[in-house]
Amino acid sequence: MRSHHHLRSLTTAVLAGALAATTLTACGSDDSAGGSSNKVKIMVGGLDKVIYLPAMLTERLGYFKAEGLDVQLMSEPAGVQAETALISGDVQGTVGFYDHTLDLQTKGKQVTSVVQFSHAPGEVEVVSTKAAGDIASPKDFKGKKLGVTGLGSSTDFLTKYLAVRDGVKTSDFTPVAVGAGPTFIAALKQGAIQGGMTTDPTVATILDQKLGKVLIDMRTPEGSQQALGGPYPSSSLYMNASWVDGHKETVQKLANALVKTLRWMSSHSAQEIAAKMPADYAKGGKALYAESIKATLPMFTKDGVMPANGPETVEKVLKAFSPNLKNADVDLAKTFTTEFVNKVPKG
Repeated sequence: MRSHHHLRSLTTAVLAGALAATTLTACGSDDSAGGSSNKVKIMVGGLDKVIYLPAMLTERLGYFKAEGLDVQLMSEPAGVQAETALISGDVQGTVGFYDHTLDLQTKGKQVTSVVQFSHAPGEVEVVSTKAAGDIASPKDFKGKKLGVTGLGSSTDFLTKYLAVRDGVKTSDFTPVAVGAGPTFIAALKQGAIQGGMTTDPTVATILDQKLGKVLIDMRTPEGSQQALGGPYPSSSLYMNASWVDGHKETVQKLANALVKTLRWMSSHSAQEIAAKMPADYAKGGKALYAESIKATLPMFTKDGVMPANGPETVEKVLKAFSPNLKNADVDLAKTFTTEFVNKVPKG
């Protein structure tokens, strides 16, 4: 009797295990279930950077949950590291600069921007107070050490472009990976760099502490036009094209939540936005944090749609200095999609 009972229990356990495994597989691949998967990991190239603010703000406003999503936001200090996490399959999405989608295509990786947060880089080239007399424009980058978040990052790309545009070779200056926030500020203070490219709230802190001044401001569409010759779509949610194709329902929910946030941002003040964010993001104090958001707000889109001629501007910028892209034939249509943002319910 005991052996029969034991056999029955064992059979039940095996069947239950098989059923659980089948369910898990269905949830994991879930293409057969109409491409719905509620758990999504997103790596952000610096969660506390104002340029990537919509990611955390969407969570704080409860819009991911309202769409039935369980989104885990993770942070890497540089966009290039966030990109690596996506390519290795550690995460399903990256909040980073759109320009990586072009760079990756030349390396055989198909990555697509599904929600475009911005139509300007939101980046600022600052010079230290000590070096301000020596650097009046990118023509003076020659022989200088300039801070970027990481080598191969978008700050690295843009710094190289500004140099080349003004007749300076990329080999004529030294990009130094100093991250953002305290590490960037420390490098500027110690003279490890004479200037560099960074974003708010780092910019606001540098100006507040009188450690440097703004050389080139790309936080507005006007600033982007002046420095780069057109709109420069930067911060975005980008994902592997194959994952997007297999999980359209999930991507639509992500687009719904993020576009709702962009609309909310366009109708609220910098102070109201700052009040929704985690308290520890305001390292320089609430007033300074709100000021940094106000300075960066013009870069954001209201609808998540790729700006007209944006991809072409990005391609022109990258081809100016990148050996990978110079002779490459990039299919821009594959680097972004408006399929999901166009279907976001109105209101």
